[in-house]
Amino acid sequence: MHDHCRMMRRALRWTGWAAAYLAGLVALVFAGSWVWWQQPPSARGTGTNALWARHQWVGEPHTEAEYRDLGALLKRNRITDVFFHAGPFEADGTVPPAKYRNAAKLIEAVRRHAPGVRAQAYLGQIRTVDGVGVTDLDDPAVRERVLATDKIFLDLGFAGIHYDFEPVYPDDRAYLTLLDRTRELTRARGRLLSVAVEQPTLVDAAQPVYKALIPRTGTVHYPPRPTEDFLRALADRADQVAIMTYDVSLPTRSLVGLHFAAHTERTLRLIGDRTTVFMGVPTYRPLMDWAEDLPGALRGVRRGVDALDRPPVRPYGVGIYADWTTDSADWQRYRANWLPPGSDYFGR
Repeated sequence: MHDHCRMMRRALRWTGWAAAYLAGLVALVFAGSWVWWQQPPSARGTGTNALWARHQWVGEPHTEAEYRDLGALLKRNRITDVFFHAGPFEADGTVPPAKYRNAAKLIEAVRRHAPGVRAQAYLGQIRTVDGVGVTDLDDPAVRERVLATDKIFLDLGFAGIHYDFEPVYPDDRAYLTLLDRTRELTRARGRLLSVAVEQPTLVDAAQPVYKALIPRTGTVHYPPRPTEDFLRALADRADQVAIMTYDVSLPTRSLVGLHFAAHTERTLRLIGDRTTVFMGVPTYRPLMDWAEDLPGALRGVRRGVDALDRPPVRPYGVGIYADWTTDSADWQRYRANWLPPGSDYFGR
């Protein structure tokens, strides 16, 4: 009995030490990130930026005044690329014409009111993985119909195709095959291919561990994070890569900023010389995330640029997610925290 009590006390003591050690580590992380966050960024933003736009622009009629206001907003905020939601794909790789019945009018209006802005067709769907999902890109017939649908949107006058298939895992050869074929199509037409992907892995070697240990929940089996090799493969195929860096779920603004900074630095180092990069930033406030906001995300992106030895060879900027959650105050914050002073549109 005495030995048992002594063992219990020893176990409790070790547990207490371990808890104290863990608490100390957590405190150091919080303190370190707070100290890091106090240094203001020196890098300014750029004039190459994207915006994800709601489906109503291609699916519903609009007045000339609405188109004029859209053009003014894009010019004032130095938006060079707009991903107008034009899908999603049906299971067979098609998009019903009724969903994009006003696309041609939209494209004409963008040309009138925001010349030089590239209006891209934002297309995607839940990608079938292990029999779960909607669009099965492993089926060559489905991929052919996706390409045929892309041709329809390019014929309408869109400046590019913007894919957002989710989830896409780093062993997805069918997805890369689709990108190869789409690139042939877009380049033959003098248009763009852009892709939206999840933020990269923190540790590439963790992917097979996730795959083995994390059970399927709905359409997702394990975190669909691109590895370094997969991100390079995407960059070699796409003219633009948009990183969906948002939905951070961290408890403090400094940790959120560190997240955006780390992913910006790493992504631009990896592919900034290969393709145009947009770091996705949110204008919505997640219900379960009180620390993530647009100014903090933009500050984090700029700190990530500061950490680079040199600017990337290719253009880079941010992607605003999304137009339907961005109000006038958000746009003012964006201009103040991102656009370079002296920009043609800054402050106007």
